[in-house]
Amino acid sequence: MDNLIEQINSPEDLKKLRPEELPQLCAEIRKYITECCSRNPGHLGASLGTVELTVAIHYVYDAPKDKIIWDVGHQAYAHKILTGRRKEFLKNRCYNGLSGFPKRDESPYDAFGTGHSSTSISAALGFATAAAMRKSGEKTVAIIGDGSMTAGLAYEGLNNAGGSNADILVVLNDNKMSIEPNVGGLHNSLLKLTTSVRYNRLKMKTWKALGSGTIRDAVQDLVKAGKRLVVKNSTLFQPLGIRYFGPVDGHDVIQLVNTFKKLRSLKEPRLLHVLTVKGKGYAPAENDQPTWHAPGLFDAETGHRLTDDDPDIPKKTRFQDVFGHTLLELARSNPDIVGITPAMPSGCSMNLMMEEMPDRCFDVGIAEQHAVTFSAGLAAAGYLPYCNIYSSFMQRAYDSVIHDVAIQNLKVVFCLDRGGLVGEDGVTHHGAYDLAYFNCIPGLIVAAPMDEVELRNMLYSAQDKRYTAISIRYPRGTGAGIRDWRRPFQYLEPGRARILSQGKDMALLSLGAAGIMGAAAVAKAVEKGISVQHYDMRFLKPIDEKVLEHVSRNFSKVITLEDGCLIGGLHSTVSTYMARHNEAISKVTGLGIPDRYVQHGKAKQLYHECGYDTESILQSIIALAG
Repeated sequence: MDNLIEQINSPEDLKKLRPEELPQLCAEIRKYITECCSRNPGHLGASLGTVELTVAIHYVYDAPKDKIIWDVGHQAYAHKILTGRRKEFLKNRCYNGLSGFPKRDESPYDAFGTGHSSTSISAALGFATAAAMRKSGEKTVAIIGDGSMTAGLAYEGLNNAGGSNADILVVLNDNKMSIEPNVGGLHNSLLKLTTSVRYNRLKMKTWKALGSGTIRDAVQDLVKAGKRLVVKNSTLFQPLGIRYFGPVDGHDVIQLVNTFKKLRSLKEPRLLHVLTVKGKGYAPAENDQPTWHAPGLFDAETGHRLTDDDPDIPKKTRFQDVFGHTLLELARSNPDIVGITPAMPSGCSMNLMMEEMPDRCFDVGIAEQHAVTFSAGLAAAGYLPYCNIYSSFMQRAYDSVIHDVAIQNLKVVFCLDRGGLVGEDGVTHHGAYDLAYFNCIPGLIVAAPMDEVELRNMLYSAQDKRYTAISIRYPRGTGAGIRDWRRPFQYLEPGRARILSQGKDMALLSLGAAGIMGAAAVAKAVEKGISVQHYDMRFLKPIDEKVLEHVSRNFSKVITLEDGCLIGGLHSTVSTYMARHNEAISKVTGLGIPDRYVQHGKAKQLYHECGYDTESILQSIIALAG
């Protein structure tokens, strides 16, 4: 049997296949994705679930003329393979390799870049509206799923689309992560009926014959009532002006092709409900979908995850685990503590509290803005919310932090996981901006622990009445490797730094986990005869002005270090202070994320690229020592 996947270098090659060959191609793509991801980790489960869907869309639609917009781009691996990037996919998410998400400057087939969820419908409506204005005849498809329909932006897009005459097809990839599927023979019968060309022609002739008035309205109400009896999900979309079709088996590629051909001929806003299985075709991924969303290295033949290997090697504790265990410990002794997360209970380790205290822990779905305002409501009612949101996702809820929390002086503890450069997920997921965008909000404390013990103590200290609303940000992965981090709690005064090493040649002021690399560089500098006074600032706001005053009086050479953007963060704050108080300091050397978008790669590679890995910090110290 011929290997079909090697014949496909573009959608035009795909269209040369006979329909009966498509199931074989789907099997080959699924195997290829699994083998590639086993050696080069990525988002496996979501893309395995969309193989047939992707093949069918590209078989019927004419990309890149027709616009295919992906939501939560980690579903798009098969799309990349079918659009001329099969060989490059071997280096997916690698430094200088393919992005793990659709990216406009990577391929003309990537009509719209995406890394965060729920953007596809709004973007697709923009493309469809532009096509109508130009009378270009282009078709537009938005593929949304994997929980993305829970976000408000998705409903805003649907509401706008339903009020238009846009030629837009929304494909709801329902893998049981958002809308619970309704399946059965009646649904398949409805699908065949509602996508039939003869049915739609007859429907339009009937409406024209009936004209306007009460008779037509009555018949239309009867039809809608009949649909509601058969498909409950249609009631969600029909009132918005979106015609609902489905559900259909998302792994029957022949049926999908036939369905898309019929839907392509329609021109009104419409939604196809497709039922898929996350991890489809690979048993380990089907049986443990949360773990195999992004499983890391694994043996493709056995399904054994290599990241779980070698129990004799001591494992470092991840920051997220420190958060999860500490929050549970605090909640046991403080009945006012509640936990909130937008669809990331296991990713942020809030699942530990959720399992023991389900009535005090809330997963609100992919809805960060709601998560913040929901937390504000709980705070106004007398509870103490610990709201855990990934740093880059918090960008979507910025207005709510200001309008609903800060202005009202409500106490919410924002726990920002994945602060700083996150690695292979790349530009859309780097937590580059939280230090800067929170630094300018009046009344908000901005904190960043250097290690596991500091994170634990910050979570504990945030309960104190002297603390207002606070952002505690920490990076993805492991910290300093402190094994005995479960120490008795110690109160940390807001705005109080600590000194890590004494020195006379220059001062290094670090914030957050970047200080671990800073401490290593300082130790190496000592070996070269350079003496550095190193401060772990702990808090960006309020900043420890006593430390800044001491540094201003005693040092003419100052370095700041942070795993965040230099503009608006620690570097900007320290530079402003020194400019006002010490004319002898002509320039503060800032090490952190530069004023550009950093792409993807291993975190160490990105630290080096941006100039604040241990060796780069050391070189900056040597250069400044002059």
